Amino acid sequence: MDKDWRVEVASWLSNIGIESQPSDGTSTTALLIGCFLLAAISYAITTRYFVVWINRIIRRSSVTWDDIFIRFRMFERLALLVPLFILDFLLPTILNQKALLSILLDRGLSAILVVLIIRAIYAGLNAIDEIADVKHINRNFPVKSFVQLTKLFLFFIGLIVVVAIITSQSPVYFFSGLGVATGLVMLVFRDTILGFVAGIQLAANRMVSKGDWIQMDKYGADGAVQDVTLTTVKVRNWDNTITMIPAYALVSDAFKNWRGMSESGGRRIKRSVNIDVNSIRFLSDDEKVRLSKVNHLKAYFPQKLSEITEANQLISDLDMPVNGRRLTNIGTFRIYLQEYLRQHPKTHHNMTLMVRQLAPTTEGVPLEIYLFTNDVRWAYYEEIQSDIFDHIFAVLPEFGLQAFQNPTGKDMRSIKATIAEADVKH
Repeated sequence: MDKDWRVEVASWLSNIGIESQPSDGTSTTALLIGCFLLAAISYAITTRYFVVWINRIIRRSSVTWDDIFIRFRMFERLALLVPLFILDFLLPTILNQKALLSILLDRGLSAILVVLIIRAIYAGLNAIDEIADVKHINRNFPVKSFVQLTKLFLFFIGLIVVVAIITSQSPVYFFSGLGVATGLVMLVFRDTILGFVAGIQLAANRMVSKGDWIQMDKYGADGAVQDVTLTTVKVRNWDNTITMIPAYALVSDAFKNWRGMSESGGRRIKRSVNIDVNSIRFLSDDEKVRLSKVNHLKAYFPQKLSEITEANQLISDLDMPVNGRRLTNIGTFRIYLQEYLRQHPKTHHNMTLMVRQLAPTTEGVPLEIYLFTNDVRWAYYEEIQSDIFDHIFAVLPEFGLQAFQNPTGKDMRSIKATIAEADVKH
């Protein structure tokens, strides 16, 4: 077939006035020009018609995620394969009389074909990774880690195939040699291998995903996960600093993931108010009458007073405060807070809510507020929490209670002035 081509070209050149023999360089040059023209025409047709046609179909589709393939120019990269296939098929045949040049071109073009195929696959993998981001698949599955691992695998496969093509050796020969260097590969790619294994564990157990709020004090990380790669997890802290954590550290070390809180729809408030022990006492009759007009206590007082009256009927000497049952200001305040929080519009009503008294300390009696808000956003959560405790501190005097506070410089000066005044009187 090679000989027929040269004969036909030599005959055609003779007809147009150019004397040439099939073995002359003139016919070879003409064939080379025709080969390159054919490759150029095929590339022009592929890009101008087929690639444009495919891109137009994608743009007109009802979904938008497929437009990402256009942005990464995957089809343009695939179009480069068409002229290269033609050159790889024709050039060695045209130059078969120049054995060394034919072999070099054949191996070189084959190696370039492998590189271009891998580049096209890389573009597709990049598009898949971005689609996973757009569709929020990365929140539940570390697509980027597997994309990076696939790229790494393709790189080594492509490198071995290219070397095998250039040296005219079977790829199996190089793969068998790679097995001997397994120890060196394990040493060089230790973090990559550990990161990949960790990525599988993180994905299988849903330990961390993009967008999660994690806290890892060992690495100074406290913020949102921005990226989960093959070897590292990128965290943007709340002060806008960036912390890079090795992926395997999330498996081997302890960290806190706040995703459960976000998904539950409720964020916990657990904070105490320390009540001054000296302000705790029984309620007087006047205070009972006054507090019974508080909206959150209107249902409580009649029922509780009836219960206490019935319990005290068989008890003598009720004029002594220690005899019988009586209402205390701290107990009434606790009931008030429970009802107030239960009716608060920002309370999550399907989660735990309680006001409990903790063990007394040197700083008073802690009255702990334990509830969940129905808004998990940080700024709104802090605003809700502040509003609740603003109200708590403001209503304490209505129950005759005082919040505990360590003596300040002003208190010390007041005590000193009182002592000095007493000394003057004496």
